[in-house]
Parts: sequence; structure tokens; C-alpha cells
Amino acid sequence: MLIKYCDNYVLFDLETTGLSPETDEIVEISAIKVEKGEVIDEYSTLVNPGIHIPFFTSSVNGITDDMVKNAPSGKEALKGFISFIGDSVLAGHNIRNFDLKFIQRDAVRYFGKPITNEYVDTLMLAKRCLPKLESRSLQSLSAHYKISYEGAHRALADCYINKQVYDCLGKEMANPSADSKNQKVCPRCGNILRQRSGIYGDFWGCASYPECKYTRNIVK
Repeated sequence: MLIKYCDNYVLFDLETTGLSPETDEIVEISAIKVEKGEVIDEYSTLVNPGIHIPFFTSSVNGITDDMVKNAPSGKEALKGFISFIGDSVLAGHNIRNFDLKFIQRDAVRYFGKPITNEYVDTLMLAKRCLPKLESRSLQSLSAHYKISYEGAHRALADCYINKQVYDCLGKEMANPSADSKNQKVCPRCGNILRQRSGIYGDFWGCASYPECKYTRNIVK
């Protein structure tokens, strides 16, 4: 995971039948390709998940069983996505804990291996840049930066909203606030360190745990 602003990347978003990578399926994949900060291409497709889309999910994103019945299969849609991203750096909001889990699961399921692209998670950037913000959801960040949230919860619209948020976070990183500067940062992965408790007392641990297991003692 990268903790920085990139000029060239592919920002992507998924809509799914639910929140579990173990039992749910992708119903929409969208991505925008960015070069030198400008969008140059798009990839977007509905996906036939092969299972029923629950009413609650449809009520959030508007995607119904009828809409996806003639859509590409998960394998076809993911093949197109992998071709579109190439070896680009990926970006997205909360992709570390959500979207990438679906992508990696299906990459292994259909093609026998995970994707290995580097990625930037804008949720992690927001935690780094805006430590005092109460919520760092995409909606909350959009409100914070006065970005329109119209059309949200469809994957392509979320990509464009997220790009604007990422641009704003990039400016935050270039001119960090005092609060941001005062945060303790993991020297291995660049994420923030959080105070934790263990059997030998309190210590600093990386927020990327368990991917990054960096710790250090609290000096009193």
C-alpha cells in the first residue's frame, strides 16, 4: 500500500450484493484511468452475479436482478478490468478492506493468481491527513471538501467523486496541517501508528496491522 498522491493511476469502485467477500458477489465494476491528474479513459460494466441481489442492496445502489440478467459474468467483467488496469497503481476508498478483497478473490477463482498492483487507499490517506475529522467515509469527505455527492452508490459516479477527494487529499499532503504533522507514522508502510495495549504495557502499533506488524515502545 502506498501513502502518497500519484499523478498516474486507475481509480476503481465496486458495487456488490452485500458486504462479505466470502458469500457475496460483484454486481458492478467501474474504473477511471488518470494520467497527469486528468481522466483519459473509463471502464464500467454491470456484472451478472449469478445470485439474487437483496432488496436492501438494490435500495442503496439501484441495481436489480433484471438489470444484470444479460450483463457479463464475473469472469468476463474481471478480465476486462484486469486488461484495463495493466500494471497501473490502483486507487480507491476503503479498497484495502473491501473492494480489493473481492477483486483478489475472483482473480484467484477465475485466473489462478491475485493481481499484484500497488495501491493507494484514500481512507488511509484521510486518516493520515485529517486526524480530527469525525467520519472519513466518502460521503463525509465529500461534504468536508464541498464536493457534490450526486449519483453516489453507483460505481462510476463514486469513482469521479473519489478522484476529487483524492486530489484534495493530495493538496493536504503537500501542505500538511499541524495535526497531520504531529501524527506518528510507520517507517515501514507509511500508515499512522496507534497507541495499543499489550501484556507488557502500552506501545505504538501500525494501523495497517496485520499486513504491517511494525511496533515500537512508548518513550515516557
